[in-house]
Amino acid sequence: MILDRFKVTGKAAVVTGAGRGLGAAAAVALAEAGADVLLSARTAEQLEEVAGQVSAAGRKAVIVPADLSDLDATAALADRAAREFGRLDIVVNNVGGAMPRPFANTKPRHLAAAFAFNVETAHALTRAAVPHLLESDGAAVVNISSAVGRLAGRGYLAYGTAKAALAQYTKIAAADLAPKIRVNAVAVGAAATSALEIVVNDDNLRGQMEQATPLGRVGDPEDIAAAVVYLASPAGSYLTGKILEVDGGIQQPNLDLGIPDL
Repeated sequence: MILDRFKVTGKAAVVTGAGRGLGAAAAVALAEAGADVLLSARTAEQLEEVAGQVSAAGRKAVIVPADLSDLDATAALADRAAREFGRLDIVVNNVGGAMPRPFANTKPRHLAAAFAFNVETAHALTRAAVPHLLESDGAAVVNISSAVGRLAGRGYLAYGTAKAALAQYTKIAAADLAPKIRVNAVAVGAAATSALEIVVNDDNLRGQMEQATPLGRVGDPEDIAAAVVYLASPAGSYLTGKILEVDGGIQQPNLDLGIPDL
């Protein structure tokens, strides 16, 4: 049955930024597909809620509250997962982000911080996970990038540059780790998460975004979670070094920040 190829039964995964939004949706989806999941983010209460959903799907959940800007703490998640589950098969590097700013207000330190939080964290965990992933019979790394890593829009200099770097990191890491470990990414468009809460709850702004999106809607976290399951499962076993664009078909950012000309 073709649907069996989307199962990850008996696998073990680490998902960062798993307390809410895309990370939470990805963690629950992987559990529903059969994986045990280590969940990490800053807020323990949010992780407990997601862990309950993982348990409700019949899988084991381990929560690790941590400041994932601390690269040592991020890297340590790999060994912790291997100890808890006896294996590690899937890594989802979801933690990341950067505040939009006009060009003149984007200082070099903002670029450095965006690179650190979006790329260095992914590398720290992936590098630490490699010895365990090499023991898996279906190892997969899924990085969460963004549509603004390939599209140009005002205000996204730090975030877009960092996500573009993560996309290229994905391609090079895939070459380095082939054939035993697959590395792919999801380039996410606007999704209805807490990160866009102000926008999606404003009927005018949400309407503008929907009108600027060929598919006429803002994405759901489950849209992204489904892509993560595909890339992490045997269904995606012939993909590596690829960026899966899950963005409603946009060819330019669908949120205009209203930044004027200089």
